Amino acid sequence: MSSILNADLHCHSVVSDGTLTPEELATRAAANGVELWALTDHDEIGGQHRAAAAARANGMRYLTGTEISVTFAGETVHIVGLGFDPDDAAISQGLYDTRGGRGKRAQEMSEGLAKVGIHGAYEGALKFVGNPELISRTHFARFLVEQGHCRDTPEVFRKFLTEGKPGYVPHRWATLKDAVHWITAAKGMAVIAHPGRYKFTANEEYALFLEFKAHGGQAIEVVTGSHTPAEFVEYADKALEFDFAASRGSDFHSPDESHCDLGKLPPLPGALTPVWELLGDRIQQ
Repeated sequence: MSSILNADLHCHSVVSDGTLTPEELATRAAANGVELWALTDHDEIGGQHRAAAAARANGMRYLTGTEISVTFAGETVHIVGLGFDPDDAAISQGLYDTRGGRGKRAQEMSEGLAKVGIHGAYEGALKFVGNPELISRTHFARFLVEQGHCRDTPEVFRKFLTEGKPGYVPHRWATLKDAVHWITAAKGMAVIAHPGRYKFTANEEYALFLEFKAHGGQAIEVVTGSHTPAEFVEYADKALEFDFAASRGSDFHSPDESHCDLGKLPPLPGALTPVWELLGDRIQQ
């Protein structure tokens, strides 16, 4: 398979914080020309068998996926896992433990918003949650938009849900070592999601890449919905520098919210090794 394959290996369903079912995502991906697809719900693999069946029904090849929340250097970093065994007990337990802190965090976020006059945010956010274990800032953002507090979800994040704002509550996630180990022990590949999004200094990013590689991480997302064209080039260079394979994914959440639709990204730069070349035996036909 070549680097110009239309692979979309990062998106979210109602199982985490997307608005479409795995089946609806598969239909949309196929309609947009996606040939190889992965559903990567946050800290959750409950939609994997549905997604694989829907991919087959729509004539796409499929890789299992998840996106694990990790704390590194005081920031939340996301590690995508691809091609792992979705029935592996250790990754299932690790993700269950990671999800466990979300409920308490959500209650504290609601309390913070109540102090600035926004009441009932927890209950309101729950209306948007397909899986209550995975209540997140995105669900609160949708509630605040619905209630007219903000025009759109980016405005909610700016005003209420980032550090120093009334609804922000930090969370300690999995360690980088644990996340990479869960993925690789389940015969998958660990990928740093959208590295351009993190507010790291050059030294911190270098440390992230080195530690990730030391734990067995093999790839980074180069072409992704939250990267600019300049960042496509920057992280293509980083992939070559660190000998990482390259991944591609829209990070699609919703037809109404996402910067980039499924399958609509430019191809990976040709000099890179695509993750699917290393995961050939894990791809479901």
